[in-house]
Amino acid sequence: MEPGNNEPLLFGFGFDEAGLPTPLTWDDVLEGKLAAFKRAWLHLDRQSAQAQGWLYRKSGLDRVTVQALLQEETRPRAARHGHGYLINLRGPNLNEGADVEDLVTLRMWAGENLLITLRARPVRSASDVRKLVEDGDIPTSTGALVASIADRLTDRMETVLDEFDDEADRYEDELLDPRVNLDRSVLPEFRRRILQVRRHITPQREALNTLVRDGGQSGLFSDTDLLYLREAADRMTRLTELLETIRERSSVLYEEAAQEGTEETNRRLFVLAILSAIFLPISFVTGLFGVNLGGIPGSGSPVAFITLVAALAASVVVTLVLLRWQRWI
Repeated sequence: MEPGNNEPLLFGFGFDEAGLPTPLTWDDVLEGKLAAFKRAWLHLDRQSAQAQGWLYRKSGLDRVTVQALLQEETRPRAARHGHGYLINLRGPNLNEGADVEDLVTLRMWAGENLLITLRARPVRSASDVRKLVEDGDIPTSTGALVASIADRLTDRMETVLDEFDDEADRYEDELLDPRVNLDRSVLPEFRRRILQVRRHITPQREALNTLVRDGGQSGLFSDTDLLYLREAADRMTRLTELLETIRERSSVLYEEAAQEGTEETNRRLFVLAILSAIFLPISFVTGLFGVNLGGIPGSGSPVAFITLVAALAASVVVTLVLLRWQRWI
């Protein structure tokens, strides 16, 4: 996507020695006022040309790091790079008019004195952590901010997957209820949505596990930060298992719906076959007596038609008795 004229800085904070936050403007960033703070957090619009230019020329990050932060296609990951971490995490798309399974990406550079987060579409979890910072409810170290963001992303993902689980329950109840006619076309779409989320959940779990495993050695994360990250990773593992269960249930539901449709078709074909068996003798006799040739029996008798109708009715009864005897009906 081409860079645009979007506002480069969505929000930012500078933190003093005591961890107290001071809101930052884009002019503060351009004028180098970040150096006046012990550490800073900048939340940038990845599509902004100004933000991209600042990252390349003035952020102090090497070109490989900036390219990794700005690349179009990403997957969740956490990689140690120099004295910091490159982190990509995803969360549900809760923006108006968007599909929740179209996950939004939050890219991060986490260094000792600087946390840069970038997004192309609004990520509510970042706004959640911003409010916590403004209210003074969390520590403002880089590790604590990353752990809080990961925790909030997991919270929102958990809510979405619980809704998927409830949706699977509803489809299952509708499929088992003979009074409800389930629209079978919703099941392939539901399965597609599940697979779309599953594609990113597993690598996100691995990314969080990487932070837990290596974060303590880097010195970037305190024991409390690692506790939050470990909890987020454990919850993500549970969500991965839940998503796998929902995926399997969706497959079973689709197979059951397809089987039910096949059985319904077979029942209709069976009814047609029975009707054909019943009316086959009648069709044969009426076809035989309908030929326009001389010598048709009973052509001169006034009771011939009544006799023929009675014989045809008897053939129907005999056919039904034979089908019943064979337990076909």
